[in-house]
Amino acid sequence: MDKETAGRENVTFEQMQIKHLDQIMQIENLSFPTPWTKNAFEYELRENDFAHYIVALAGGRIVAGYAGMWVVLDEAHVTNIAVHRDQRGHGLGIALMLELFKRAIMLGVQRMTLEVRPSNAPARALYAHLGFKEQGLRKNYYSDTKEDAIIMWKNDLTQIP
Repeated sequence: MDKETAGRENVTFEQMQIKHLDQIMQIENLSFPTPWTKNAFEYELRENDFAHYIVALAGGRIVAGYAGMWVVLDEAHVTNIAVHRDQRGHGLGIALMLELFKRAIMLGVQRMTLEVRPSNAPARALYAHLGFKEQGLRKNYYSDTKEDAIIMWKNDLTQIP
């Protein structure tokens, strides 16, 4: 088994639910300088009809990572993705993105976009590996640091490198 699949053999994906939020908040708080609040996730799950969120469960019950997107017409916008720091480096980020692609395609989506910090080299490398292209910049996008955001697009979700 190679490094990319090690650690994923017992991972399953399912729709994010309220019961996952305590574990998600642990990952969120470890992963981001300005984490989303539990209320923000609850709103997304209960109120936002455009929102689609998944969790990666290790052993069927431990949240190893999560990802979300908004689907509007034939486009998807990745809102967030995070992997527990103990699970990083084993391909789970790629697996989460591929699961988002699969679910987006089933919803009629053809293209996907996201924003990423220029300083987040691992995420930028992941997205580039999956075929996302840098196609714009949002100046001072991140309120915590005033860092810009690189806008990336993948125009054909069926094309997997």
